[in-house]
Amino acid sequence: MSLSQLRHFPRRRTSVGASRDFVVGVLMEWQLTALIEDIRLCVSELATNALVHGVPPGREFAVRLDLADDLVRLEVRDSGDGQPLAQHPEEDSCSGRGLFLVGELASEFGVDRHVVGKTVWAAFKRPAAP
Repeated sequence: MSLSQLRHFPRRRTSVGASRDFVVGVLMEWQLTALIEDIRLCVSELATNALVHGVPPGREFAVRLDLADDLVRLEVRDSGDGQPLAQHPEEDSCSGRGLFLVGELASEFGVDRHVVGKTVWAAFKRPAAP
């Protein structure tokens, strides 16, 4: 079984919350409630990064979820040219932990470069059926 859902979001602060709502709705539809909290946090981090660092004015970013076999793959694509890197912020820093959190929660994550922009993705193992 292979499923996929994609949604585009405008360059607005409210799009981060809308992207969270989108993934929660899809995961509920796919009956993958055990993954909701981890993927919800990861899309929040990746969408925020896209909004702050990747989406030029007047453009959008896209969030995609794919379900294939035993993996759920979350993708956030933007048209910016920056290269996301996991940081090691100071203990009292208020930012810079997003990709670190994604790396800790996901089975794996990475960045795919495109002619224009990039896709930051994270893969999550599908829980075994009861």
